[in-house]
Amino acid sequence: MHEILTPEEMGRADRLAVETGGFESFRLMLNAGAAVAAEVLARFPDAAGYDVLCGPGNNGGDGYVIARLLRERGLDVNLWRTEAPRPGSDAARAAEECPVEARPLDAFEPRQGRVMIDALFGAGLARPVEGIYAVVLEKASAAKARVVGVDLPSGVSGDSGAILGTAIAAELTVTFFRKKPGHLLYPGRALCGETVVADIGIGEAVLETIRPHCRENHPAIWATLLPRPEADTHKYRRGHVAVFSGGPSATGAARLAARGALRIGAGAVTVLSPAAAMAVNAMHLTAIMLRRVEEAEELAAFQHERVPQAYVFGPAFGVGEKACAFVETLLRPREEVPAASLVLDADGITSFADSRDRLFEAVKASGGDVVLTPHLGEFKRLFPDLAADGRSKLEMAREAARMSGAIVLLKGPDTVIAAPDGETVINANGTPYLATAGSGDVLAGMIAGLLGQGMPAFAAACAAVYLHAEAGRAFGPGLIAEDLPEALPAVLRARFAEEH
Repeated sequence: MHEILTPEEMGRADRLAVETGGFESFRLMLNAGAAVAAEVLARFPDAAGYDVLCGPGNNGGDGYVIARLLRERGLDVNLWRTEAPRPGSDAARAAEECPVEARPLDAFEPRQGRVMIDALFGAGLARPVEGIYAVVLEKASAAKARVVGVDLPSGVSGDSGAILGTAIAAELTVTFFRKKPGHLLYPGRALCGETVVADIGIGEAVLETIRPHCRENHPAIWATLLPRPEADTHKYRRGHVAVFSGGPSATGAARLAARGALRIGAGAVTVLSPAAAMAVNAMHLTAIMLRRVEEAEELAAFQHERVPQAYVFGPAFGVGEKACAFVETLLRPREEVPAASLVLDADGITSFADSRDRLFEAVKASGGDVVLTPHLGEFKRLFPDLAADGRSKLEMAREAARMSGAIVLLKGPDTVIAAPDGETVINANGTPYLATAGSGDVLAGMIAGLLGQGMPAFAAACAAVYLHAEAGRAFGPGLIAEDLPEALPAVLRARFAEEH
């Protein structure tokens, strides 16, 4: 149930279900309407009445089925529309079978105590809501009407979560077979309320034909790959992670990342510090080792001597040519040093803003895994063309991964993780408590800690994002970045306990 379908893919699922299931498409509409009606009756049994607003397409067809089923229960139901469905369509057939007389939509007035069932436009909406439809949505919003969205609240793009013209916020959204990107990407996600995915008779086998490339982040994707120490292990077999520090006044970010790597299970973590920051770092480090790395030559010597499996580069390091040179040293293939993984964050990303091809070439030639972890501002610096052409967050991350050859983790309340082969995951368990300075540094360290233990890169990025959010949710109010690594042991214990 974790696959996410675009509206186009959902249309294919409908057609495949009909072609292979031995029933007509109208049966899917009947099932969809019945699923929404059941949720309405379960959630709002004592409403003063129900107003079903029907659009001109199949979403409106679902509305006619809902209105009929509610009326058959003896409930007070009004039905509102601007026009009848296209003759010969499934929606027209549903309208013919509905005993509730249709009223003109422009006469609709939301009334207190009644529930509005929004069957105007579903996930397939592709143009801005205008005219009487916009007026009605704005009227309902102003009245704070209780709204049930059919498939997706009207005005929300199913592809991107963007608001098309204007949109209504639902208390409950009932969608069918699988969620769409618009249910998980902001701002649409904030308008869906609780989202219920209803079974309307589409068989799982259709997914084998559609082969969707997007999923909602969930332990089912990566739990079996989460590292667990073997009985005869030692610290270096559990993975060695190195984290680069900034100067004397910018050391905290590296220590947060290092702590994140250690708490997620890396056996050894070293902070690589410029000479001027050695004393500051030494005052704050205990289980984490410290090594002076001032120049690229010292870095190369450390690589050869200690051979870490993963690095974190960027948090508070400083922007400039030195950062670019260090990254190129880390990514340069050498016979005597096995390829390591790199988590590139913050200043490491921004340093390549004017020379991104230099970074991409190094990534593709490295032989190791690279994970870029930008927030939207950093993303715009490295990929200004992608951020400026109206793409959804999902499309931006996917294209950035393809261009760069790296896994791109585009952070935010709806973090998207994309691989160069097009696979994407949208995270949905975030919490606003993570919006605190240093939170992203801990996440970078967690990803590196999992990489250092041998977890595949895409799975490591997905797992780290999910566990990072779980740690934030577990701590709750008052969270600061330093709390996140310390919350991880309890989160991991709970995760492992669920599997036994």
